[in-house]
Amino acid sequence: MNVTITPEGVKLDRAIVATGSLAEIYRAHIGDYPKFFKMDSLSKLGFLAAEFLLRDIPPEQKENAAVVLFNRSGSLVTDRNYQRTITLNDNYFPSPALFVYTLANIVTGEIAIRHKIYGETAFYILPERDDATIERVVADMLLTSSPTMVVAGWVDWLDENNYIADLKLITN
Repeated sequence: MNVTITPEGVKLDRAIVATGSLAEIYRAHIGDYPKFFKMDSLSKLGFLAAEFLLRDIPPEQKENAAVVLFNRSGSLVTDRNYQRTITLNDNYFPSPALFVYTLANIVTGEIAIRHKIYGETAFYILPERDDATIERVVADMLLTSSPTMVVAGWVDWLDENNYIADLKLITN
């Protein structure tokens, strides 16, 4: 199964199943995880893609799963937003709510927590999308940690008009 989310909408195996903003898609199709609104945009994007990908998988099958995601910008958007909260001495207001999302791997943690995934999680930053590298990392993960399945793919957020989540569920 493959899930792709872009500004055009959510595609499940190439068929559009939802359109709108991430918040609208969340409200219409998920709606039961209030922490969603505290997440940064990268985490919201990855979280939604994983929701569509994993929603029909029984909990016991997800326990020993793994999550491995990739992008080219890390958590740069959130890093810049956090930087704005600490740059000006006369308007200094460090935001713990933003700070927690200044690590790109937080999205893998959000997915693991939501789905009670206890296997390996990882987030890699590449100079550009490289499907061959992604496939090698996933193959290595399948060999070394023997997960029941791997949620894998590219999750990159630049702004409201430029983002993509392209995730696959790979079974061992």
